[in-house]
Amino acid sequence: MAVLEHLTSQQAIDLENKYGAHNYHPLPVVLSRGEGVYVWDVEGKKYYDFLSAYSAVNQGHCHPKIVGAMVEQAKTLTLTSRAFYNDMLGNFEKYATTTFGFDKLLPMNTGAEAVETALKICRRWAYRKKNVPENQAKIVVCENNFHGRTTTIISFSNDPVANTDYGPYTEGFIKIEYDNLSALENALQGNPHVAGFLVEPIQGEAGVYVPSEGYLAAAKALCEKYNVLFIADEVQTGIARTGKLLAVDHENVKPDILILGKALSGGAYPVSAVLANDSIMEVITPGSHGSTFGGNPVAAAVGIAALEVVKEEGLAQNAEELGELFREELNKFVATSDLVLKVRGKGLLNAIVINDSEESSTAWDICMALKENGLLAKPTHGNIIRFAPPLVMNREQLMDCISIITKTIQDFEG
Repeated sequence: MAVLEHLTSQQAIDLENKYGAHNYHPLPVVLSRGEGVYVWDVEGKKYYDFLSAYSAVNQGHCHPKIVGAMVEQAKTLTLTSRAFYNDMLGNFEKYATTTFGFDKLLPMNTGAEAVETALKICRRWAYRKKNVPENQAKIVVCENNFHGRTTTIISFSNDPVANTDYGPYTEGFIKIEYDNLSALENALQGNPHVAGFLVEPIQGEAGVYVPSEGYLAAAKALCEKYNVLFIADEVQTGIARTGKLLAVDHENVKPDILILGKALSGGAYPVSAVLANDSIMEVITPGSHGSTFGGNPVAAAVGIAALEVVKEEGLAQNAEELGELFREELNKFVATSDLVLKVRGKGLLNAIVINDSEESSTAWDICMALKENGLLAKPTHGNIIRFAPPLVMNREQLMDCISIITKTIQDFEG
């Protein structure tokens, strides 16, 4: 361990490249410590984290309350499997269902597992409650979605990088254009075999695409009209990221099935969950779904602490206020810039669109320059840079970051 603690950045990168699968293309920075909105590399350089582990670290790096809950529980009992009860899971289930307004919670570990779980619940509901003929259930999804990396999920992705050479693909999905109510109604109308509509309230990985105002509420109404379950994937947008506890709260939409992950643990531990009311969740029976680690005592303790931090520290309101400030200041800059086309987002989930093609390296080069200037962000889809700092950021820190971003881009324009 002593040798590992003194690795240089290049040595650490070389180790990963030699011994690890090359399924990521990271920014060349090697982080060794985090606290609040900051991270430090192995050489001790300090950065603002403007990715938050894809919105898993909403509560800030190494939040003492969350870490404390994890450590204390880890010293007491870590895992029982679900073959037995444990004294933490029920508390977590009660706290989370009360917080989000559902009857039941099914605990899992990762976001993709939670999405898979929601798909299974939806299909079983179709067969047992809607009387869809066996193996005929369809689920409507949106183009440019990102719901995870499992074989079933990539089957309805239209990103060739995600699904090329992984077939044969899972059937049973209808793809429609995002933010298109006519396309949704066309998919539902006259098709009694449709069981659910799976949607991201904001498409994060696609480039922080915010749908038209009223889209989510109208989509929920269509689902009710055609007896179809509205499934909200809030793995990235949930837990205060967009300025509300859930992104669907902006339109007062209550999903039939809610999918949570990432910040449900504050980035301290893999915790995800699917929530639904009894009339839906009761289709899950003993032996029909499970996970050895899902609902383990550490995850339960961490989940409670993570949600408490969001409430106690007013992170949703902070995200809403700072997000408005961020877009206001960036829009002033965009008005004078030829390199940035627009800024978009909600709360502290935002992105800028670079005036270049998806195949260009401009956005990557800007992120490399941002790194040199003390701020970490990452491109998505070639010409889009996503900005999602921890929600514990304050106004002074945000203004400092805005200054870094605008000055860095100005250097490229010069």
